[in-house]
Amino acid sequence: MQALLKPVRVKLLSVSIALGLTSTAHAGEDEVRKAMEAFIGAPAVESVSQTPYGGLYEVVLKNGQLVYTDEKASFIVDGSVIDTATRRDVTRARLNQLSAIDFSTLPLDQAVKVVKGKGTRVIATFEDPNCGYCKRLGKEIDAMDDITVYTFLYPILSEDSTQKSNNIWCAKDQGKAWTAWVVNGKVPAKATCDTSVITRNVELGQSLRISGTPTIFLADGSRIGGYVPAAELEKAMDSVKR
Repeated sequence: MQALLKPVRVKLLSVSIALGLTSTAHAGEDEVRKAMEAFIGAPAVESVSQTPYGGLYEVVLKNGQLVYTDEKASFIVDGSVIDTATRRDVTRARLNQLSAIDFSTLPLDQAVKVVKGKGTRVIATFEDPNCGYCKRLGKEIDAMDDITVYTFLYPILSEDSTQKSNNIWCAKDQGKAWTAWVVNGKVPAKATCDTSVITRNVELGQSLRISGTPTIFLADGSRIGGYVPAAELEKAMDSVKR
């Protein structure tokens, strides 16, 4: 949003707002879209929809950002809407919905596979070898059971990240090399092979708007951005299973 609005000096309402009221707006979604794009100065709006709370319109930008405005686009709210009745963060829930994918379309042959126990519960992750939170996640997963993890090596932090990704991908036992690094800090041995898959992973991650690691996808395609402890990941996987 900041990049899109850079030519215009404006104050955004960057706040979390709690709304329990509903309101009927009169302007159409097309009018809101036109007003927002006129303000931004570019065709940057992906979708507009009226919400059932506070007379707000949800505006999803093409960069994946979600903001709110009124029927006249006289203000922009960049923050979370909280349902006071349920204490539910409806913005976060909506972002998770918008960022979900079709899990079956992931090219799992481009990922490092690690199976714990029976491995009936499946997730996919995008991780940079030098990401501190990825290492924390790796330790959590290492202590879990009945899980299959497909890790897409996604080196976005440094050249060393790319080198480590290449060495892990070219290792005789990719899963063992990855686990040894993220859990025990054992630097992957130098190895050579066709590493074009790493480039394809970066392109894939960019197409999925993955800007940080780790990013986790559950079997139903829902996305978890960032590190989560084992207990939270277990709960999320079990909810998909049900």
